[in-house]
Amino acid sequence: MNRVIEKSHILQTLPSVLLDMLAVGFIYFFPTLSHLLGIPFYLIEPMRVMLILAMTHTGKGNAYILALTMPLFSFMVSGHPLFVKTILITLELVLNAALFYLLVNRIKHIFPAILLSIVMSKAVYYLLKFMLIKMALIDAGLISTPVVVQVVMLLLFSGYVWMFYKRKAG
Repeated sequence: MNRVIEKSHILQTLPSVLLDMLAVGFIYFFPTLSHLLGIPFYLIEPMRVMLILAMTHTGKGNAYILALTMPLFSFMVSGHPLFVKTILITLELVLNAALFYLLVNRIKHIFPAILLSIVMSKAVYYLLKFMLIKMALIDAGLISTPVVVQVVMLLLFSGYVWMFYKRKAG
């Protein structure tokens, strides 16, 4: 009986472990790959990609772990983003996950839940970033990724989550 429980536990945690390893490698090598190829991969929001994958393919706990640790890991490995922005990105990702889980339980529809969770977390991010710029704690422009690219990514992320859950239900 214990072997069956142990095997079941391993099979349940395996997707989380594999995704976490992928996330660490992704975040670790992404800046280097971007610099080497001269392609601004940051435009696809790699940390949000990993968060979306965690929210759809693993559990809520793993999504929160990645949201809390990816920006810090990136900062520790590459010094990017700056520490203040690391905190800001962490807040945005955690808020994205929290809002998604809250909204999906309240409105019961996946597409608006993921779309609104991303939009609302970005709104908070930009509000806080604006305040940090005004306080001279961040020396950067307010919007570094073009709005059109953000809208495209928003629709891609939302569509992916919606299709995943639609396929899972059907």
